[in-house]
Amino acid sequence: MKISLSPDEIAFRDELRHFYRSEIPAEIRERVKYGHELTRDQIVTAHKTLNERGIAVPNWPVEWGGKDWTPMQRHIWQDEMQLASVPEPLTFNAQMVGPVIAHFGSEELKKRFLPPTASLDIWWCQGFSEPDAGSDLASLRTTAVRDGDSYIVNGQKIWTTLAQYADWIFCLVRTDPNAPKKQAGISFLLFDVKSPGVTIRPIKLIDGGYEVNEVFFENVRVPADQLVGVENAGWTYAKFLLGNERTGITGVGRTKVRIGVAKEYARTIRSGSGTLLEDPLFAARVAELENELLALELTQLRVVSNSVEGEPNPASSVLKLRGSELQQAATELLLDIAGQDAIPVDAEGIASPGWAQRSGPTYLNYRKTTIYGGSSEVQRTIIASTILGL
Repeated sequence: MKISLSPDEIAFRDELRHFYRSEIPAEIRERVKYGHELTRDQIVTAHKTLNERGIAVPNWPVEWGGKDWTPMQRHIWQDEMQLASVPEPLTFNAQMVGPVIAHFGSEELKKRFLPPTASLDIWWCQGFSEPDAGSDLASLRTTAVRDGDSYIVNGQKIWTTLAQYADWIFCLVRTDPNAPKKQAGISFLLFDVKSPGVTIRPIKLIDGGYEVNEVFFENVRVPADQLVGVENAGWTYAKFLLGNERTGITGVGRTKVRIGVAKEYARTIRSGSGTLLEDPLFAARVAELENELLALELTQLRVVSNSVEGEPNPASSVLKLRGSELQQAATELLLDIAGQDAIPVDAEGIASPGWAQRSGPTYLNYRKTTIYGGSSEVQRTIIASTILGL
């Protein structure tokens, strides 16, 4: 096991560190650091800046913009990005549909879609979950019936993140309702969300935001040449995609930044004869959280250093489980620092500072981290069976 950086890796890290802090607009990084929502244009600006440097999609095949990096270099690329509060490349493009097209798409699809996907000239959204097909995704009922050179798509998707910004959707559809196994009759289609018959309806979440949407399809005509791979093999492509989705979900860098911001605010709050940060009980709580994060970081480095061959490591379930829990713990810390000032939300003309008003919605939004990318229950099952042998 080798968890210290070599001189070459240190130089690589320092080069990225300088680029992130000098080329990504400070306004965007400040908004990320302090938990402000980004506009579509700001997300595009950050992504395009990374792409122009050639580092937006390093996990792709080299011929389509990827990098021939070591696992440690890939780790440094993402960790330093998080520490600099740089918005990460749009997940739907960089981690989801792009790799699927690169590995399973025809040459025509690759040439047509991979360059604009890498540059975010196409903003993708993910059409997987349905009202009755969430955890049991193979039960999806959205259909695609072949009609000459097209498919006719009917059905509904739900929890479609940022569909309000999207140009295209990558969608799982049922093309063979009579398949012996429900996984065997699913295909992977690409189509424009502005196609006739597509309706996007926002869903208001517990934090008051509109991050996700319902998407309805009514006789949507999709050219058959926008099928990825072969018909009825979509479940294979979906599993490949979901494996990529978990990349970087640990979020050590992001949690470090959030704890740093919490300490920054705690210094401004009076407690006894000093500040809240100087309060022994509060200081002990912060120290415990930082120690747990350090333990997670060391575990992550162990996993990275043992991933030379690129084989899946069951320890990634430990990273996802603990990483999501610590992300939630950091948002809870901010909420407790805010105290009663967290009660107003988006309120003007009152003494409660903006960061305190955002702490409640952020805390509520982060309840999702122990669900997406494989729930904590699923991760514990994986750990029990593949690591502990229970």
